[in-house]
Amino acid sequence: MARTSSPPRVSPDERTVRVAHRQFARRQWARRWLAWRRLLVVLITLAVLAGGGWLVFFSSALAVERVDVRGVDVLGAGTVRQAAAVPLGEPLATLPLDSIEARVESLAAVAAVDVSRAWPDQVRISVTEREAVAVVERDGKMRGVDETGVQFRTFASTPARLPVIRISAATRSEALAEATMVIDALPDDLAARVDHLTVRTIDSISLRLRNGRTVFWGSAAESANKAKVLAVLLEQKASVYDVSVPGRPTLQR
Repeated sequence: MARTSSPPRVSPDERTVRVAHRQFARRQWARRWLAWRRLLVVLITLAVLAGGGWLVFFSSALAVERVDVRGVDVLGAGTVRQAAAVPLGEPLATLPLDSIEARVESLAAVAAVDVSRAWPDQVRISVTEREAVAVVERDGKMRGVDETGVQFRTFASTPARLPVIRISAATRSEALAEATMVIDALPDDLAARVDHLTVRTIDSISLRLRNGRTVFWGSAAESANKAKVLAVLLEQKASVYDVSVPGRPTLQR
């Protein structure tokens, strides 16, 4: 019978060296895989960012398709869209919102506007319109004026709820704003007796009462005191009451 040769004996030191070599090889591979994995993550991230950037800034997938207008009453939505001039088909991300806001704010009836992106394909325009606090009568035309003195709309006839202000060609918006402050300060009982206000300058405002009497008011300063003084003066018959200096009122009979 043939003799079988036994495997060569491995000394403990050589076994230790082999184990250490295998462990070193595994660590080396782990380090290489970690480095490749980090590189792979970076490459995937860059690809995603590049694809996302192309999708947002260059692709037609997120282009502007609609303009949503909110908050309009005096103005029509079409008028706002025309003034906004939003370029349809352009990437939503690159639209110059400030320029769109500026164009809408140029409309006389607009007090404030906010333009925002409504993903994926809309521009939203939220408008705050001016509110008429009086009607300016000039050359037979009726124009609504807000509290800042801006004339921003036309009325076919005088609204019953709004006081009337008469002006001349030289009357400035600052004087109109002052007149609206006078209107706001009038007590309800006195306001009900006023037919209209006449405004020449910022400190030359007068009231025409429904009974034909005239009140020279001056500016809006001390309007509360002027109203109290006038309430006492109206108990006396006169054609003109001057309360522009409430501490020294005068009458003209």
